[in-house]
Amino acid sequence: MDQPEPKQIARQRAERAHESLIGLSRWIHANPELGFAEVQASGWLADLLERASFQVERGVGGLETALAAHFGEGPLHVALMAEYDALPEVGHACGHNIICASAAGAGIALAGVAGTLGLRVSVIGTPAEEGGAGKELLLRTGVFDGVHLALMIHPGPNDLLEPTVLAAQSLLISYHGQPAHAAAFPERGINAADAMVVAQVAIGLLRQAVPASQRIHGIVTHGGEAPNVIPALARGHFMIRASTLEELEALKERVLRCFEAGALASGARLEIEEQIAYAELVHDTGLTVIYRRNAEALGRSFDKADGPQMTNFSTDAGNVSRVIPTIHPIIGIDSAPAVNHQPEFTAATVTDAADRAILDGAVALAWTAIDAAQDEELRRRLLSR
Repeated sequence: MDQPEPKQIARQRAERAHESLIGLSRWIHANPELGFAEVQASGWLADLLERASFQVERGVGGLETALAAHFGEGPLHVALMAEYDALPEVGHACGHNIICASAAGAGIALAGVAGTLGLRVSVIGTPAEEGGAGKELLLRTGVFDGVHLALMIHPGPNDLLEPTVLAAQSLLISYHGQPAHAAAFPERGINAADAMVVAQVAIGLLRQAVPASQRIHGIVTHGGEAPNVIPALARGHFMIRASTLEELEALKERVLRCFEAGALASGARLEIEEQIAYAELVHDTGLTVIYRRNAEALGRSFDKADGPQMTNFSTDAGNVSRVIPTIHPIIGIDSAPAVNHQPEFTAATVTDAADRAILDGAVALAWTAIDAAQDEELRRRLLSR
């Protein structure tokens, strides 16, 4: 009797694990945890992979909620990147529960063919994608060392092969002024909130003078204590985005001048804390072509011209892509008109369409790794990194 093909074995393993993967997705969805606090989510993922005979290291890279689960000892090392942090208020409105479950499913699928294809399979749990740059921290501490290709999918309204992923950086802004009675002694105060207003006006005017690929947005997180007390402290969290890290640096200089203008106009003292920058994502063309073929074989389509597309966002997977061949396609969950970061999208990540995306994503990623392992030219390129 003929032996099953590697892709057939992988698909069968993913299908057998599907109910467990749905359970993982829904547990994470029902218990949203913010970045670096994903204790339950990372624990559930680790437990699932241990039951699938992976060797699991918890707390890797000095991050309590990071993990690396390994199977096989082959020369070609493939990493499936799992995310599981949520957003404040709207929970899993970016569908990280689906990302986590599909990565686990792809790892389990590949474990069945790792020996045959000469693979080392790793599922890497990467905390705090939503602003904490968990992947960059894991890169710095060597967790991705030796990886030849890094794969993941991300849910959105529709399938999209190569979304535009911008470089980004968060800026934490503080203005320090002087409190005083707002009616009796206004001349003795220095209004920190006014400084923030001046900066926001300047940024609003700057927006009309930057390319369409650049973004500037943010929120005021503190603006005072009482209306009759001149605010002595104002804080804000702002983000800037651009096509590349180099463009981001140039944009940052212009934005910083806006914040300096607020300090100059008001007399408040300005403090700026620059967070870790997210790089633009470089899609590996060879792997992307293979993923498309495999996703289309599962009934996925990338030719939809209508409907909202998940694009012009940022992710710390971009940092990985600058050093490791990476793919980050969008997998559709039929959520339209709901889009990412809306409460309606949160609800859409635990529907039948979302559950199907978990299986399709797991199989498509596993098949992509299998094709990469069997394509002599591509395998040679990946191993030569």
